[in-house]
Amino acid sequence: MADTHLPKRARDLPVPLWDAVDRADVVIHAGDWVDLAAYEALSARSRRLIAVYGNNDGPQLRARMPEIAYADLDGLRLAVVHETGPATGRERRCAERFPDTDVLVFGHSHIPWDSTADSGLRLLNPGSPTDRRRQPFASYLTASVVSGRLTEVTLHRLPATQEN
Repeated sequence: MADTHLPKRARDLPVPLWDAVDRADVVIHAGDWVDLAAYEALSARSRRLIAVYGNNDGPQLRARMPEIAYADLDGLRLAVVHETGPATGRERRCAERFPDTDVLVFGHSHIPWDSTADSGLRLLNPGSPTDRRRQPFASYLTASVVSGRLTEVTLHRLPATQEN
């Protein structure tokens, strides 16, 4: 997930997303939490949380997580960052910036994204579960990692609420 913007865009995460968090072995958040309480709640419910801060996150959040996070998930080399710049040229720029990465999860735009650079780097943006902006639905992603390979990447559309 990314761009939760709690409590400015919603009071809490949608129930289907909390259910997914409870089932997940690893939870990834690509920044723009806004509120420390959101981080603490997600951290408490996650078996493992990989998280970064975003441009809307203040000093309390920046003190608890990096701008870029790296992890090895069963041999899959993962990086997480909030901002990647404009959509035009994104694959090339990210492949150059993250040459030893298999999957890059990013946020910032609130626009779901799934593409692969010529280098093989997979770029994923889950959209936002609370602030759909110009998108037709709020969203988050789930995926599986099997023997160092990313499988079963699914974009989940969240039901419309007055808050999103």
